[in-house]
Amino acid sequence: MPSRIDAVFARCRAEGRAALVTYVMAGDPDPETSLKVLEALPEAGADIVEFGLPFTDPMADGPAIQAAGLRALKGGQGVARTLELVTRFRTGNADTPVILMGYFNPIHTYGVARFLDDAVAAGIDGLIVVDLPPEEDEELCLPALAKGLAFIRLATPTTDDARLPAVLANTAGFVYYVSITGITGTATPDFGKVAEAVARIGRHTDLPVVVGFGVKTGAHAAAIARGADGVVVGSALVDALHRSLDGEGRAQGGTVEAVAGLVRELAAGVRSAERR
Repeated sequence: MPSRIDAVFARCRAEGRAALVTYVMAGDPDPETSLKVLEALPEAGADIVEFGLPFTDPMADGPAIQAAGLRALKGGQGVARTLELVTRFRTGNADTPVILMGYFNPIHTYGVARFLDDAVAAGIDGLIVVDLPPEEDEELCLPALAKGLAFIRLATPTTDDARLPAVLANTAGFVYYVSITGITGTATPDFGKVAEAVARIGRHTDLPVVVGFGVKTGAHAAAIARGADGVVVGSALVDALHRSLDGEGRAQGGTVEAVAGLVRELAAGVRSAERR
């Protein structure tokens, strides 16, 4: 049977559009609000959700996501509580793919075999672990694939044609193209160059290619969606959540809507784009 991820991209292709992939940090600013935000994402137009696994040293993430991770960790959010939130999400949503995105250290500490069993039981569909290169596939990638979890790899502007085969070798679900050099949320991509890069990667794989890092508005999402199979937005949503908090960093009545409103704008942008 096709996976939930495969089903989403098949549906989006049938509708002649790119998929919208949205990222939020698990446990930010607290577990109950985090669950409400997670539940609101598909309702607002997200096709796939990425749930960030908090970590103390997120080397690929910019200030917004770093701060979100620290807020979550301060509240006691870890691997077990993150999987618990996904389990609760699944009681009301059986169809939206959930990708855990983070770093290997918390998974290693939790125990790889235990983590994979618990992730499958919770309803996780795939993993993005940014600090595990292809040379380390035996650590997590291959065991994850054996459990039926997609292992989604990042390609960057510096990933040349010589390196791409190694990056793509055990990639599943989709390829995540990082549109800028540097950390998340710090620059706006050159949309023309992004489309060229997506086309180049597409010549090496049949997997969908989605683009993230630097997408902040509906107009940005539309520009990316014209030449990619999917658009990822993270820092802008994390920023929207942060701006909605009170002076003590606590959720307010408009916190969920602050995120959902931006997702609706992004979804409209993606759906308005004419595919190349």
